[in-house]
Amino acid sequence: MTLETVSRYQRGQVADVGDRAVVVGGSIAGLLTARVLADGFDEVTILERDSLPDEPGARRGVPQGRHVHVLQEAGRATLEDLLPGFGEELISAGALMIDGLSDFRHHEQGDFLADGPRRVPMYCATRPLLEHLVRRRVTDTDPVEVRAGCRRTDYLVDDATQTVEGVVVRDDDDGGVDDVPADLVVDATGRTSQTPAWLEEHGYEPPDVDEVHIDVRYSTVRIERPPDDRRAFFVPPEPPRARGAGMFPIEGDRWVATLFGMHGDHPPADPDGLCEFAATLPITELERLLDEQPWNSDGVAQYPFPSNRRRRFERLDRFPDGLLVVGDAVASFNPIYGQGMSVAALEALVLHHALADGDRDDLPLRFFDRAEPVVDVPWSIAVGGDFAFPQTEGPKPRGTDFFNRYLDRLVRKAHTNGDLRDALIRVFMMERPPSSLLRPGVAWQVVRPTRADLGTVPRPGSGIQSGKTP
Repeated sequence: MTLETVSRYQRGQVADVGDRAVVVGGSIAGLLTARVLADGFDEVTILERDSLPDEPGARRGVPQGRHVHVLQEAGRATLEDLLPGFGEELISAGALMIDGLSDFRHHEQGDFLADGPRRVPMYCATRPLLEHLVRRRVTDTDPVEVRAGCRRTDYLVDDATQTVEGVVVRDDDDGGVDDVPADLVVDATGRTSQTPAWLEEHGYEPPDVDEVHIDVRYSTVRIERPPDDRRAFFVPPEPPRARGAGMFPIEGDRWVATLFGMHGDHPPADPDGLCEFAATLPITELERLLDEQPWNSDGVAQYPFPSNRRRRFERLDRFPDGLLVVGDAVASFNPIYGQGMSVAALEALVLHHALADGDRDDLPLRFFDRAEPVVDVPWSIAVGGDFAFPQTEGPKPRGTDFFNRYLDRLVRKAHTNGDLRDALIRVFMMERPPSSLLRPGVAWQVVRPTRADLGTVPRPGSGIQSGKTP
């Protein structure tokens, strides 16, 4: 499911469905879930274990927050629907809007991809700024409040343990414990979610887990940027090179540069080593900018990501009423593809439609069924790309090898074909499904033989011998 295949948000579709909802976790996923729930509940409480700064800033509960973040088109458009005027507010706060087909320089299969025929808007900002503005807008919604510095220690349940009726919360400042009753509880605590273990402890089957091991590590710095230079760079790893990088313009006339390596080929955490790592990439721009521009960060931030992980809640036949799981607690993907925030936005949209269609009746299983196709697309993109490396371990989606070969050819054609670049980026931005790359108008441009495929046909009398390229 992508932006093209899901119905957009429509205010007023959700009737009153409950008195109070509780969202555990104040991440982007938790915030957007709270925004959707505010349409149908009298009170929505977000419980966040971190203290929340008054200004944008990194926080402990988002260890990846210092690194490159990308708001794909699916996320951008859905945020604008849920929070009208968000884009203008983001730009006013210093973010940039660049063209994803000309300012964004994507290097793969030996060359940069061609500029596209149309503009594709792409917001560029730090994760702390994005999250800060989303939180401010969501908490401006009347029924939503945030309780920071507290954590869920347990779920409240009925006597039969069939319905979750709230949460037990401990305040980190004074150690006090209190019960927070709720008609609906949403777990948005991320990869470390304890809900699967809780399910097993209380007689439920925990979800099956698909895990694809990739052993990625990030190293990130911020450097100064000339105000009129809006370029972004992306160099994905491709066998046998397990190294890659992304550099994006951000607020404050800076670039955020993240270098990464898969399967143990990790970038170092010292400045000199990071520059040497950049020098091994197939483009010179990153090494040159890291060498020439003043650095704007204290040291090198690092973040490990061992595996893609997907919990298959949609396969469960039994699940307690009054409880949902969203965001990275359901699935988390190789961060180099920048999908997490957009998946969270689409899941919030799915929840909106599930509430509009059936209130809270059988909500958990209905939601998980509808969220499955949302996760399918980024999972196929991330895991499919990771399986280009023979070291990748885990369940491989059907058709991965074929589609990877097709994508390799598409990318090579996109070096000189802006229409193919346009088609590719709209898939990676979760605007269109991967199947759109197999539509006749695209597929013919991919598979159509070129002179390089056919060999050089000699002109009469030229003396040139025809032959196929290796």
